[in-house]
Amino acid sequence: MKKFVFLKTGKGSMFRLNKFTLSLTVLLMCFSTLLPIASLSAQDQKFSAQVSQTQVGTGEAFEVSFSIKGNAERFSAPDFEGFQVISGPNVSQSMTSINGSMSVSSAYSFVLVPVKVGTYNIGAASVFIGGRRYTTSPIEIKVVKGRPVPQAGSGNTAGRGNETEDIGNERLPADISKSLFLRSHTSKTTAYQGEQVVLTYKLYTRAGIVDSRVDKLPDLNGFWNEDVKPQQQTQWRVETYKGLKYHVADVKKTILFAEHSGKIVINPFEMTFIVRLPAESTGDIMDQFFGSYKDVKYSAKSLPIVLNVRPLPEAGKPAGFNGAVGKFSVGASLDKTELKANETLNYKVKIAGSGNLKLLQPLNINFPPDFEKYDPKTNDVITAGSASVTGSREYAYLIIPRHQGSFRIDPLQFSYFNPETGKYVELKTDGFNVKVNKGLAEENVTALSSANKKDIKILDKDIRYIKTDDLKLQHQGDQFFGSAVHIILLLLAPALCLGAFILRNKYRKDNLDQGKIKSRRAAKVVARHLAAAQKYLQQQQRTEFYEAIFRGLYGYLSDKMGIAMADLQREHISTTLKEKGVQGDTVGSLLETLDLCEMARFAPVQVAEQEVFEKAKHIINQIENEIV
Repeated sequence: MKKFVFLKTGKGSMFRLNKFTLSLTVLLMCFSTLLPIASLSAQDQKFSAQVSQTQVGTGEAFEVSFSIKGNAERFSAPDFEGFQVISGPNVSQSMTSINGSMSVSSAYSFVLVPVKVGTYNIGAASVFIGGRRYTTSPIEIKVVKGRPVPQAGSGNTAGRGNETEDIGNERLPADISKSLFLRSHTSKTTAYQGEQVVLTYKLYTRAGIVDSRVDKLPDLNGFWNEDVKPQQQTQWRVETYKGLKYHVADVKKTILFAEHSGKIVINPFEMTFIVRLPAESTGDIMDQFFGSYKDVKYSAKSLPIVLNVRPLPEAGKPAGFNGAVGKFSVGASLDKTELKANETLNYKVKIAGSGNLKLLQPLNINFPPDFEKYDPKTNDVITAGSASVTGSREYAYLIIPRHQGSFRIDPLQFSYFNPETGKYVELKTDGFNVKVNKGLAEENVTALSSANKKDIKILDKDIRYIKTDDLKLQHQGDQFFGSAVHIILLLLAPALCLGAFILRNKYRKDNLDQGKIKSRRAAKVVARHLAAAQKYLQQQQRTEFYEAIFRGLYGYLSDKMGIAMADLQREHISTTLKEKGVQGDTVGSLLETLDLCEMARFAPVQVAEQEVFEKAKHIINQIENEIV
């Protein structure tokens, strides 16, 4: 059953029906109760359809999804007759690796709203898998009375909210591109690195649209991006463009954060439409009554646009700046200020505001040397709104004072760059005084005495026990002083001093180069990230696991190659590693693991986490062995 719904092109012509629909509708509604509810196709269950519920009320949204196992192409959705499509197609993909065998699955979902009471069928969808065409069977949906939905002719255009303004009733031009096109729009054309920019893809139309699908999403290379969740019902409005009025809707909205400075090109957004155009009447009575039309397939894409990204100014940059761009506030809290030695203490830092919250680097907090500190647990409450990314990130530190005494946790210095003012802002949290009393179990732990400031060290370190075992005695003349060994050591002493002097100078020289220091310590830093990832793996915290692997690998590459995090692009990583002698297989495995971790942060994957963990360790070892 096929329904053609298209946008308003003139007064009295907001909706038109296929002339065959009028005669078929009654018959199909009478026999619809005989049609089976389909959930799977018969072809090896590679292509299946499901609905969230089979009985809904008018105006009540429900979801229909089509699941595909395998590499699919040319997916064709059914005609959703009797329903308004308020969202979709929403596409998701997942990969599964079992014993080295990779499999791919995908899903297309639509959110529908029924318009009228009755029994309807969601028709068959089709797709090609391995060159073979698969289809689903119709699914029967029973629609009962619910809340009213705006209908054609009632002053509202379906899917357009309450917009009823006339955009002209002249015949559409032969060039469809003048009546239907996509435009890319950014909230600003020039921005700072790390500043959020809203990218909106708008649909402009003066033609009737029967069907549409998304063909290609832009790659957005050079940006970290966050998609804005679409509204359940598309909001249409009328805009004037080049002297003509168009119905306009926001097709997709994304918030961008530039990862580097320079001119960054945003690629086109591509869609395919089935457009209904008026045609010459054939003299048929049905044509005279309903009007004559033809359906045309038309592909549209937006023009590429360029965003000018300025680097953050060096003037006035605070010493502890960690890349925060936006507008933030910061606060710190401590769960208690008095406790016993070896008891736990919870210290939390909360950063809230609007900006690149998810790109914040770890904080540098100086706890007293007597405090044992564990890696912080990060909790994000972040929302991508229509105009900005807002929310908060909380760092929770578990610390354990090991010794008795009075200590001070200094205030945290936090700075960010405000793109509105073009200046850096420095904030400071509260400091805390902590009193640590003597613990119940302080064996083998050095404590500070309140009476004096000397360490009371472990017994059997400064006071030796009386020996009770057999003693090895020697003759009085058999002494070390004056022996051959003693003379040799005396002769070696100047050479050892010279060697120590040379090593000390070399050590000082090496420590002057911060890049070399980071390169030498890169393996130790990534080892801590891998340890955290293993902990998350044991706790089955998948998102935190992939986040730790991803940050560990990127941090390792930044330190090892001396490249800023913002400049770590795929091509740069591959070229630099190969120049340093790393084998192509190792580089390819690294990039594949980075892509997998990036995908797992935003979409479910079925790859075994233990396999990813072992692969990451192997890659680090290979790079350490091969790099020159």
